[in-house]
Amino acid sequence: MGSAAAYAALARAQIRAQAQYRLSFAFDVVSTTLMVTLDLVAVLVLFRVTRTLAGFGLAPAFLIASLASLGFALADLVAGNVDQLRFTIRTGRLDTLLIRPLGVLPQLVAGDFAPRRIGRTVQGTIVLGVALRLAHVTWSPGHVAMVVLAPLSGAVFFCAWFVAGATVAFWWIDSGEFANGFTYGGRDFTTYPMTVYSGLFRRLFGYGLGFAFVAYYPGLVLLDRPDPLGGPAWLGWAAPLVAGLAVAVAAVVWRTGIRHYRSTGS
Repeated sequence: MGSAAAYAALARAQIRAQAQYRLSFAFDVVSTTLMVTLDLVAVLVLFRVTRTLAGFGLAPAFLIASLASLGFALADLVAGNVDQLRFTIRTGRLDTLLIRPLGVLPQLVAGDFAPRRIGRTVQGTIVLGVALRLAHVTWSPGHVAMVVLAPLSGAVFFCAWFVAGATVAFWWIDSGEFANGFTYGGRDFTTYPMTVYSGLFRRLFGYGLGFAFVAYYPGLVLLDRPDPLGGPAWLGWAAPLVAGLAVAVAAVVWRTGIRHYRSTGS
């Protein structure tokens, strides 16, 4: 309970600090919220020139995109600031975190918590509701469970990538763009059906790295649609397992990085 209270105090201090500049805070909330709109507008623009996208119409494709968007927004809210680890190492602030009787990763999350990202999560939830209505999803206990499970599994999956990508900074300080290729690039990859991508690219990123299980397969479950790629129907329910495996890998990478860290010195 003592550690939880300490993390909560760090988060509250960060919120109070950001709220001191109200106009700036409001602008940040609006700008981050609009990012969800822009990501989904890109999908809508494609359907101005075509009626189907790799076998998917507007409503099914928009549902997949909304699942990916909400999952990423939740992950960005919780762990998005972890990608600032490279600056924490460069400035020597990590040494300060290491000598505190608290976990380093929770300190990074709580100490740099960005409440402005809550707007993105709220908008992502609203957009998902619209997408479910447009796709005429038939409600059943399984579909209700999937609507809850898919964004949460996607959030855990992207959180793992935020941590694993940031950890590269222990060996390569200027690793920001490399990490972004898997976090923000992964978000863009999951926005579209897997049928859009070619065989090798799809096998490597969709199945090898697990991005196909963020939105594509859960989306097929909600649409009651067989996989055009021939995958079994149960793959849609494998999202929590894939997210758990991603967390396990990220934990190993993080612990390895922390153990091999050497102070930046004076």
